[in-house]
Amino acid sequence: MTKLLDRYPLWLKRTLIAAAIAVTIVMAKQLNLAMLLQDALKDALTWVDSLGAIAPLAFIAIYNIATVLLIPGSVLTLGSGILFGLGWGTLYVVVAATLGATIAFWIGRNFARGWVSRQLEKYPRFEAIDRAVADQGFKIVALVRLSPLFPFNLLNYAFGITQVSLKDYVLGSVGMIPGTVLYVYLGSLLGNIAMIGAKTGVSDPQTEKIQWITKILGLGITIAVTAYITRIAKKALDESISE
Repeated sequence: MTKLLDRYPLWLKRTLIAAAIAVTIVMAKQLNLAMLLQDALKDALTWVDSLGAIAPLAFIAIYNIATVLLIPGSVLTLGSGILFGLGWGTLYVVVAATLGATIAFWIGRNFARGWVSRQLEKYPRFEAIDRAVADQGFKIVALVRLSPLFPFNLLNYAFGITQVSLKDYVLGSVGMIPGTVLYVYLGSLLGNIAMIGAKTGVSDPQTEKIQWITKILGLGITIAVTAYITRIAKKALDESISE
């Protein structure tokens, strides 16, 4: 190994070492940030639990803020199952996620769509794809929402810069219901906010089984949705070329 490294100039070896150190630092900071966010959300859930009758409103408000700020909502979704149970917990998450997603969509639509439209005018083929996606907006939004592998918060802004109508976007939110039910149910099995993210919280065989089913279904749905959107894009490109 030493002989192999000796073949490279000193500056390259130093660059590689510096890059490795930088990557390590960035990963450590991201991991630390993720842990801090998780702890902050767990503290917020504990606070919500102390509010009594207005707890659902506080939960929805916090979920909205997290969605707009691109903070993953899995901790909050699990927490909803702990605080409110499967039925009410699912309802509150669906309402909160839909409201937060709509706000993010509105931000993307009003502050970025104009610029995107001007850019698309330079590339008729991509504009054709944008129109094709808009024509089947409800179906695409609903299918994408079904997959837990697509980044929910980021897609809220991404859909805002497409031609998908607000109506199709909001109605397409029904696609998040199956995944929401699963995560809220997992939260209800934990039974305690402190268990979120703890290793002991996933040792239950029933919980592990549900998680594996979710991952397998999510992967299958993601592949299907990707293939479907690719087919729409290809058709739009073919029509654009033939014009």
